Amino acid sequence: MPGVQMETIGFDGDHLHMVMIIPPKYAVADVIGQLKCQSASNMRKTFKWLSKVYWKENVVWSPGYFVSSVGVDEAVIRNYVEYQGRKDSDQLRMEL
Repeated sequence: MPGVQMETIGFDGDHLHMVMIIPPKYAVADVIGQLKCQSASNMRKTFKWLSKVYWKENVVWSPGYFVSSVGVDEAVIRNYVEYQGRKDSDQLRMEL
C-alpha cells in the first residue's frame, strides 16, 4: 500500500512487534489484513510443509492483533520493539 512503511520489527517466541507508519487514508485493519494475507501466501509458497501443519484451514496467522498509536514516547516504543525477545532469551535458555 503506497505510503505504508514498516519502520522497526522485533520478534519474540510466538509473536512480533512492529512500528509502522500508516497514512490516515488507510484503515489500520485493512493494512494489517493485507500484511497478514500477503505474508501468509509467501510463507505457504516458501515453506511447503505448512500445508501439513494447517491442513484443516488455510490459515497461518491468528486473526487477532493489537494496535496502539504512538505519541511522545516514540523512541521508547521503537527501542522496545527492536530489542523484543532479546532480553528474556537468556532466561529461557537457562530454564531449558
